[in-house]
Amino acid sequence: MVSARIVDPDEGPRSKRAAILVAAVERFGEDGYENTKWSEVADRVGIGQTALYHYFESKAHCLLTIMRLELQRSHDMFVEATAGKSEPVEELRAGVRTAFAVTEQEIRQMRILQANMSLLATPRKSKREETERVAARQLVQMVERDWTNLLMRGMSKGAFPVRDAHTLGLAVLGMIVSVWRWYRPSGAIPLPEISDMIEGCVVRMVAE
Repeated sequence: MVSARIVDPDEGPRSKRAAILVAAVERFGEDGYENTKWSEVADRVGIGQTALYHYFESKAHCLLTIMRLELQRSHDMFVEATAGKSEPVEELRAGVRTAFAVTEQEIRQMRILQANMSLLATPRKSKREETERVAARQLVQMVERDWTNLLMRGMSKGAFPVRDAHTLGLAVLGMIVSVWRWYRPSGAIPLPEISDMIEGCVVRMVAE
């Protein structure tokens, strides 16, 4: 498989790319992608709408970039958190914990990702949009493979009952990512408590 990692452009001191991505995450997270006007992102950055097109050719291109970057971040954090863990249950716990060790901006990114996953299913006419879409789809597969491989390692060591590791990995991922559909930082249950609950559920589902 071709690498999903895209080399992002160098950002000089005058570049607005990072600011546009931050503003887009904020606006898409607040009002949803469909309800956000492209001009509103420009207003939040403090630039004219035409300046947006120097960095992103469309609102969809920006969204797909956000989704790809979030998937890459999630994959990288999983790999870092689980590296060197020789005990399968501890590796499993580390994989879950790192999914919830996030900032408010990352929470918005994950909410945007989950709300717009269907966008990855259909090829894009724009070459730049399609490049981002394909990379994001490959990263989805990488994340799924991360969990499948973790579970297979645990099964091979006798720590987890032998089951279909891919299906079980999808179930674990589904439990984790579903949180971002309803969780809000202002809600009644703090994220560390949710993380502990999901971690316990995953361990029982996988190891018992």
